[in-house]
Amino acid sequence: MSLSRALPPLKSLLAFRHSAQTLSFKKAAEHLFVTQAAVSQQIKSLEQTLGVELFERHTRQVSLTAEGQYLSDYVEKAFLLLEEGIKGITEDPNPNTPVISQGASIL
Repeated sequence: MSLSRALPPLKSLLAFRHSAQTLSFKKAAEHLFVTQAAVSQQIKSLEQTLGVELFERHTRQVSLTAEGQYLSDYVEKAFLLLEEGIKGITEDPNPNTPVISQGASIL
């Protein structure tokens, strides 16, 4: 099985992550700077891809299903690992070591 078939789109997983954390499509949308409808569509697409409901929809609120809670734990761990890896290659590995540079000389 190819990796692209094994994993849903990252965009959908990110929408799911923030929706699961806040239990609100509206708050997730605000965090992601998209519309609530966009988050709702991403969640719906993810649910269709996986073949399970991840949220129970109520008037003005959502709650995680058992499957949603299960997936949420893994999605959170995965994003934390990604963030840690990116931080590891973008941050100064020796923040307490002074860097001395020589200015360019003008001839």
